[in-house]
Amino acid sequence: MIGSRFSSARDIFAAFPSAERDISAPPRDEPPLVFLERLRRGSTPEDAVSLLAYALGRREAVWWAAQSVRLLARIGAGQEDAPLQAAETWVRDPDDLCRREALRLGMTGNHRLATSWVALAAGWSGGNIGPSSHAVVPPTPEMTPKAVRTAILVALATVTARDRANRLQACIDIGMPLIRQQPDGVV
Repeated sequence: MIGSRFSSARDIFAAFPSAERDISAPPRDEPPLVFLERLRRGSTPEDAVSLLAYALGRREAVWWAAQSVRLLARIGAGQEDAPLQAAETWVRDPDDLCRREALRLGMTGNHRLATSWVALAAGWSGGNIGPSSHAVVPPTPEMTPKAVRTAILVALATVTARDRANRLQACIDIGMPLIRQQPDGVV
């Protein structure tokens, strides 16, 4: 099945009650892409970032966050820090060892940096997020979307006011095609 994993924007809000706190527009019974277009053209296009974070599958959302942070922070190939590298490694190879390394780097990283939040998004994508195998703590469903949203908004805060609107729209452009892919599609 190709298409969004949600049939309406209201379905996203139902699956993630925290979306109501992160998106100022009320949910509607319209397809996610239609709602996304409405948000991106509205007075708070940051709501489109939040919607995408919730609408995308975890792996796609982490990939989108990594690409958006690269764009916003102007991080070129070979310039990435360890948390961003770990998150991108998990996207390419979503096994538990890669996820745990991203989690470790995200937890110990500087939370004022967007790259630490990208690593947390990968780390919180599933499995045990507890400190050891003896203390099994599963992530809640909204942890990855919230970390993705935070990563992009933290990176956006570093952009000059003159460039902000265009760079925000560019990030949304990166994520829009992903909403059409299967939740576990190749990224």
